[in-house]
Amino acid sequence: MQNSITCTLLLAVALCLGGLSAAVCANDPYDLLLTNGHIIDGSGNPWYAGDVAIRAGRIAAIGQIDEASAQRVIDVSGKVIAPGFIDIHSHAEDGLVHDDAERRAAPNLVSQGITTVVVNQDGYGPASLAEQMAQFRSKDFGPNVALMIGHGGVRRNALRNDFQRPATDNEIKHMVALVAEALDRGAFGFSAGLEYSPGRWSRTNEIIAIVGEVAKHDGVYILHERASGADPMWYIPSRHEPGPPSMLDNIRELIEVGKVTGGRVVATHIKARGTDFWGSAGKIIEMINAARAEGVRIYADQYPYNTSGTDGSIVLIPSWAMQARVDDRQQDVGGQETRRQRRNRRGPAAALETHLKDEQTVSKLRMDIEHAIRRRGGAENIIIMEHPREELVGKSIADLARLLEKSQFEAVLALQLEGNRSRRGGARLRSYSMSEEDVEAFAAQPWCATCTDGGIAVPTDRGSVHPRYYGTFPRKIRHYAMTRGVLSVEDAVRSSTSLPVQIMGMRERGLIREGMHADIVVFDPEEIRDVATAFEPHQYSSGIEHVLIAGQFVVESSELTGAMPGRLLLREDSKAAGDEER
Repeated sequence: MQNSITCTLLLAVALCLGGLSAAVCANDPYDLLLTNGHIIDGSGNPWYAGDVAIRAGRIAAIGQIDEASAQRVIDVSGKVIAPGFIDIHSHAEDGLVHDDAERRAAPNLVSQGITTVVVNQDGYGPASLAEQMAQFRSKDFGPNVALMIGHGGVRRNALRNDFQRPATDNEIKHMVALVAEALDRGAFGFSAGLEYSPGRWSRTNEIIAIVGEVAKHDGVYILHERASGADPMWYIPSRHEPGPPSMLDNIRELIEVGKVTGGRVVATHIKARGTDFWGSAGKIIEMINAARAEGVRIYADQYPYNTSGTDGSIVLIPSWAMQARVDDRQQDVGGQETRRQRRNRRGPAAALETHLKDEQTVSKLRMDIEHAIRRRGGAENIIIMEHPREELVGKSIADLARLLEKSQFEAVLALQLEGNRSRRGGARLRSYSMSEEDVEAFAAQPWCATCTDGGIAVPTDRGSVHPRYYGTFPRKIRHYAMTRGVLSVEDAVRSSTSLPVQIMGMRERGLIREGMHADIVVFDPEEIRDVATAFEPHQYSSGIEHVLIAGQFVVESSELTGAMPGRLLLREDSKAAGDEER
């Protein structure tokens, strides 16, 4: 009786002081004991043999532990016990509050060992987080979720529709106030998409002012680059003046922001896109290392693939060449045409045929298409994924050019004119716009975390998604650590656990340590690998045997449980931090 009272008092004191929830009576049995594991603790240190005990959602003990002390024991001999993986750049926000419970459980994420996601990336998200936070508190979902405040939302709030210009001092103050409010509510930092609208028109002084406020709150700035190669994705040679910002310019600006503000800054989904930019990883790494040596707290994250998200929906023909001219639109004869006839006459193929009649226009079109081919990794690396002629599926643009005995430019035109005429581009393509050498160089850096840059999907979804939705974290371990050897398995785990925790400023996660949250993944080092492919992306990874979030199984014996123990995480020193528990 006295022992029970003592336990109750200890727990009450721990809760009042904000102490660990694992501070229950030491005589209580452990809820779960994982025995005979190879512990990779997330620090980057070599693995060691041991057991891990869990009680009340926390790691309660590590070492050689008596099996009789636990209510349940699982022998994980030969398997790796690691911290749960933290996806530092995720687009899971909509899926986690979806009406469909299966989707909220995030099966494609937890099945690859992800236990926490960081959302509102690339500048997306609302100008105020109040409503979004209320949504997360009203739903059950699988992984934990941490929020950023997006530059796009606050910039539109401040500039409204007049955003294609630099912000005024008063507008910048307005944005700073919105970001400060979000940080006070518990956001972990500020994200921007400076290649996108409306962030594209921002100036460095605007970013420095906002990130300066973020730094005061010990938050993080995560940047989607102004350009990921020699020029931004919006750049079209026939429409824009030469000399737009490159990825190197973007890194210089990010370093300046980090240097001036003193804040933590992240070059998100770092890459060197385009054949005319391949090999630039070395220069980017040199710039970042030099800045870090000067005290700039700059990091990066990366999805471990040589194909991007936009690479999966590319159209090599510029949009201006697939738009009907005014005189074409005026040819409708008194409504006598059927809708299909009008669509065929006015669709992208018909519009292209009209443009091809003008020699000067063809010259501009050739310039734009050849630039698009270079940007997307070259004709050999642009693959036909869907086409009315099935024998063309899986072939590259270079293959098609050889088959048709035409130039690569003419092969791209043939896709539109002889493929699906009503579809922009005439076929679905996927390109591989990054070189493996650059991808490997970034993956090897100790300041580069792992991310999916993906959202939530379920295998019954129609349509294609990037294979990173299902395979990112196992791929980092299997392909880049075990197969390619560009980093150790321990470092691959660190890039997925304690490094993102360090970048984000999280607490009590990312390491196998006593007192930490019991967000844990157990994987078989012989079996772990990504299975998802570009042609068949909706496939779960293999080798992930158990995944626990707060001590609850979301994957047990390689099977999804459908459990939804995730919670909204708040920055520790925010004004709302005491409201972290939903």
